[in-house]
Amino acid sequence: MCGPACHRRSTAGVTFAAALGLAMYGSIFVLPVFLQQLHGFTAWQTGKVIFPGAIASALTMAVLGRNANRIDARYTIVAGVAMFGVCMYWLSGLSLDGGADDVFWPLILRGVGMGLIFVPLTNASMADLSPVDVPQGTALFNLTRQLGGSLGIAIMATLLQRFTSGARANLVTPMSAGDPEVTSRIATRSRAVIARGSDATTAAAQAYSVLERQVLAQASVIAFSKLYLISGVLMVLGLPLLLFWKTGRNRAAMSAADMH
Repeated sequence: MCGPACHRRSTAGVTFAAALGLAMYGSIFVLPVFLQQLHGFTAWQTGKVIFPGAIASALTMAVLGRNANRIDARYTIVAGVAMFGVCMYWLSGLSLDGGADDVFWPLILRGVGMGLIFVPLTNASMADLSPVDVPQGTALFNLTRQLGGSLGIAIMATLLQRFTSGARANLVTPMSAGDPEVTSRIATRSRAVIARGSDATTAAAQAYSVLERQVLAQASVIAFSKLYLISGVLMVLGLPLLLFWKTGRNRAAMSAADMH
């Protein structure tokens, strides 16, 4: 059996897998909600938007899989995390005026970044384990990543509601304070409704309803922006775990080096 020192790299890799699941699945959960809730996308339209990023990830993993023995996983993981962080920062700038074209390249970048992380992280995390321990180590790695993902989705869903409520409270403060611009907008909307035959009370209620929807939409944009940034930060926070690795090469690469 492998001793504690031998398991140091696999332990760090499994822990990083939890951070990976937390950030990745959290961000995967957030984007479809953003597109469908704020932009009115259908599930089919959302799938078409996300699909190119998945293809980019698959192609990247295929290329890395063929060259795994020649690549130090630490370099590819750092590059992948950097791409993921840039993607999250990019997505945090999305607004109500954006569309599918605005998320295409960020998702391609995220897909390539995930491809640079997945295969190298798995291979390097298992490199110090004996052949007997590899199946258990791989199972633990995948389980930890899935648990991190489940926790990430739960956290993001909770934070989405909390951030939206907080942003809405900040946005409605001028309304309760009698802000002239808000008052003018309500009056203009009310007159338009009255012109279509409604009474003043109904017109005012409809005007406030429209304004409430606009405020809630803007509050949601602010909340989603924060969630994207949090996902990026969570992934970056996992990088120090790579300091526990003496090397980022897998077992096959190390065996070939020893033979030479």
